[in-house]
Amino acid sequence: MTHFSAPGEGPELDSTDARITVKVGAEHTGGAYELFEVDAPRGPSVPPHTEPWAKSFYVLHGRVTVYADGELHDLGPGASISIPAGVRNTFTVHTPSAKFLAVALTGAMGRFFRDVDQAPPERLPEIASRHGIELARP
Repeated sequence: MTHFSAPGEGPELDSTDARITVKVGAEHTGGAYELFEVDAPRGPSVPPHTEPWAKSFYVLHGRVTVYADGELHDLGPGASISIPAGVRNTFTVHTPSAKFLAVALTGAMGRFFRDVDQAPPERLPEIASRHGIELARP
């Protein structure tokens, strides 16, 4: 099925660390992949974590440091990173905001984002656990 998403279109979801616009949902790809536009404010995101799906980020504007597999990667506009399933990761935005694309295999990331949408932060550990996400312990 062909799917078109114009600028500014797509369901918008709020997570604890970003505003996520679903540009291509799993329902448009037969569950093969999803594409999200992520708009994140300055500061750290969720604690380091692992998830059972692979994902990639492509930075559109701003500067983001991605922690993945014990290494820090500085990403600016045009830079990308792929993170395999099961790799501990997180990111920090160093500019007033950053916008990047996130691509994830399967529909699992979208289901997680939908469950997190507008949920209070104290529910994040329980929601994450339900989706096979392991949060690092402080």
